[in-house]
Amino acid sequence: MDATRERVRVVRTAATRVALLPLLVRGGIFLVVLAGLLLAYPVQLFNARSLLALTVVAVLPAAAPRRVWPTFAALVTVTGWVFASAGYDRPIALWRLLAVAALLYLGHTLCALVAVLPYDGAIDPNVVLRWLGRAGAVVLASAVIGVLLTRSGQLGPNDGFQAVTVAGLLVAVGLSGLLGWLLRRR
Repeated sequence: MDATRERVRVVRTAATRVALLPLLVRGGIFLVVLAGLLLAYPVQLFNARSLLALTVVAVLPAAAPRRVWPTFAALVTVTGWVFASAGYDRPIALWRLLAVAALLYLGHTLCALVAVLPYDGAIDPNVVLRWLGRAGAVVLASAVIGVLLTRSGQLGPNDGFQAVTVAGLLVAVGLSGLLGWLLRRR
């Protein structure tokens, strides 16, 4: 019983010390993840119960960014995208693909930011602005490269799409190998 009282006291003390900037970043996580979920899932599935479930999924990474919830929210988003394009025959629109990818990345990077920010610290707003600026540059560069690769897949014979897919997979495997090598080197 004393352990429970102590835990409640610690939570109450932490809640009174929360600073505004980490709270705003957590709100940004919620909005970005929710927007990604709403873009990924087909409109035909939206009812009160499913919107509540998607809202809960969006709250989880904002509430606990150091845990498994950001990955869970990303997997739910990707599942919705696959479900919409395969199960509901929604055509894959480039704008929607780029928007979902950008929102997935922004949700992930905001979770990484808020995981290292102290919840009760006085944080310079320039830290968050520089972080968002770098994230915006990554999103912009990824979108430009994605559009160029998509357009290059439409050049030449019908096998162009397959060549671009294989090239993208090779790049992804190569980057994964490089990251693994860098991790082991530490």
